[in-house]
Amino acid sequence: MKIGDRVKFLTETGGGTVSGFRGKDTVLVEDEDGFEIPMLISDVVVEGDDSYDGGTWQARKDEVAGQSKAAAEPAPAPSRRDSGAERPAAAPVRPAKPEEKPVNPFPTERAGGEKLNILLAFLPEDSSNMTDTGFEVYLINDSNYFVTLQWLQASGSAWKARYGGTLEPNTLEYVETLQRADIGAIERTALQMIACKRTKPFDLKPAVSVEMRFDGSRLYKAGAFRANPFFEEPALIVEAVKDDKPIRTLFTDTAALEEALMGGSRTPTPEKHRRTDVTVLDKNVIEVDLHAGALFDSTEGLSDADIHNAQRHKMEETLAKYRHRKGMRIIFIHGKGAGVLKRELMNTLREHYPACRTQDASYSQYGFGATMVIMG
Repeated sequence: MKIGDRVKFLTETGGGTVSGFRGKDTVLVEDEDGFEIPMLISDVVVEGDDSYDGGTWQARKDEVAGQSKAAAEPAPAPSRRDSGAERPAAAPVRPAKPEEKPVNPFPTERAGGEKLNILLAFLPEDSSNMTDTGFEVYLINDSNYFVTLQWLQASGSAWKARYGGTLEPNTLEYVETLQRADIGAIERTALQMIACKRTKPFDLKPAVSVEMRFDGSRLYKAGAFRANPFFEEPALIVEAVKDDKPIRTLFTDTAALEEALMGGSRTPTPEKHRRTDVTVLDKNVIEVDLHAGALFDSTEGLSDADIHNAQRHKMEETLAKYRHRKGMRIIFIHGKGAGVLKRELMNTLREHYPACRTQDASYSQYGFGATMVIMG
């Protein structure tokens, strides 16, 4: 089966054209109205293809019919892969097939679950070989709400959907397994979500969009994985929404992540990496150089991600420091380059400092490599 094949559904009426795949078991089928329908690969057949593992597709239809009948009968509760914490956390480790996991419109609620808490979890497939292991990715809905969610990844200046679905209350859901080659694709991702209850009144939760940055090298260090209330084995658990409030940056630089995970104090930047990067031109004008050479005396031992995180931190720290100084002029020297820092500056201003004004700094002094922010 490949993209472009015409397929028919086995478990229901309909069909369409294969438009893509999600994980190992799910195919995306575009119907005649242009909607993408996720289906289990085992529940579709390519038109004109009568084979099925040495049998026939009629045999497969009979098999599916038998599974559907069995699914309608009472079944034992699914096993949980949690640490035995007192509060319920979760549910199947792997997403159950549709016939095994019908949506429950009357889910069990728990005390303290009225605040929205959404988390992302990473579990190593082989914790004894952290160099080459892959990582299972889970989304956790630790609340009494149904959460319709999209996980997106940046693709240049655009975004691509990586996962979409609805998480039931107080459950976790397996998303995919990432290999080392896949880690770079989620360096910049976002979660967008809407929460509701289906059968009873509820407090309205605002739609949430959280952008996340990911330092992939941290996954290959065993110390990043900690005991938690959701899984029996250590996992890297990161909050996207905590008590209804979105966490703006899911991953920061390695040191900040270590502080959050290990609960210890952050290691200071070595002296050889420190340097003064702010120049006071006037009592109401300062110049902030974001080049690596201005931020650090030496970049020895620092990765590109470390440098970029330091540049973002300096930019955000400066804006926060002067946010109440109306009329203060800050010249950020970001360089021309690919324009990444300038875009991030403009996005930060638009999101958090809408009253500020911007203009290109003096061309004769900075060329196209600097932006002046006038605090509002």
